[in-house]
Amino acid sequence: MAETKTILRALAGETLPVPPIWMMRQAGRYLPEYRATRAKAGDFLSLCYTPDLAAEVTLQPIRRYGFDGAILFADILLLPQALGADLWFVTGEGPRLSTMTTEAEFEALKPAEAVHETLNPVYETVRILSRELPAETTLIGFAGAPWTVATYMIAGRGTPDQGPAHKLKDENPALFDRLIRLLEAGTVEYLSKQVEAGAECVKVFDSWAGSLRGADFERYAVEPCRRITAALKARHPGLPVIGFPRGAGEAYEGFARATGVDCVALDDGVSPEWAAAHVQTDGCVQGNLASSHMVTGGAALVEETQRIVRALSGGPHIFNLGHGITPDADPENVQRMIDAVRGG
Repeated sequence: MAETKTILRALAGETLPVPPIWMMRQAGRYLPEYRATRAKAGDFLSLCYTPDLAAEVTLQPIRRYGFDGAILFADILLLPQALGADLWFVTGEGPRLSTMTTEAEFEALKPAEAVHETLNPVYETVRILSRELPAETTLIGFAGAPWTVATYMIAGRGTPDQGPAHKLKDENPALFDRLIRLLEAGTVEYLSKQVEAGAECVKVFDSWAGSLRGADFERYAVEPCRRITAALKARHPGLPVIGFPRGAGEAYEGFARATGVDCVALDDGVSPEWAAAHVQTDGCVQGNLASSHMVTGGAALVEETQRIVRALSGGPHIFNLGHGITPDADPENVQRMIDAVRGG
């Protein structure tokens, strides 16, 4: 039964004696079994689009650690690829995309409802996971937020300050807005199909929200998240949505009210005590241990984990990192974190 799943209970607003736990990028390069499966796939995109292998790497951290949630193994840039952008990965450097900076390049993109042809293997991965996950484990679907995905589409790669996206936003706001709206519609299509395939909640990753300021944060982080959340809840009543406007700082306050999300994921740039007073008052929060602790370990890892659990114990809380676990993390430190959360 869904109500026995601790993550869904926390997302519904329940304060639990021990917070449920999962970890961003929990299926990843820090695990030897992931690296072996990745080698079998041949390359990263083949791993994403081979349902049996994508399901396998999603299940690996559940077998090893018994996390309360399993997040679908995929990538936020599969959506722009499904919209017609070229996508490839450069070893050691990360993703590359064909750029979208002109009206003609935008017109060459596909409509939102055409994404499923490319993304059908992802939905098959979700179906496999919904069958194979332990009964108590929540299956989490996800997508990138429009602003963050747009920054990659405009620059063709990750950039330190998202400068190319800011430039297009300021110089051709009409074109930029059209791209944001297309990404909103594509995200709703993509996440809706994940839910139909078995995802029990979804998370919207706005990894570069922190570079938006003032009215831009409202227009390009808050409003797209609000429209996506409303559209998903209209299609799937009761669907829990987690929002992650990373780097939002004080703008985390009020984000849940403004967008309608059921949970706000926090990076480690805000203290758990501040979050308890300013964000958790509106519902569930998720976070927010610095991922560097997964590398350094030691007493500081245990102390900081316990501090976060204590600070957020007065309301609904899902324990997580403040950002994804890094490839140089020690798998033993992950177990120490889990033990510290669960009192083991």
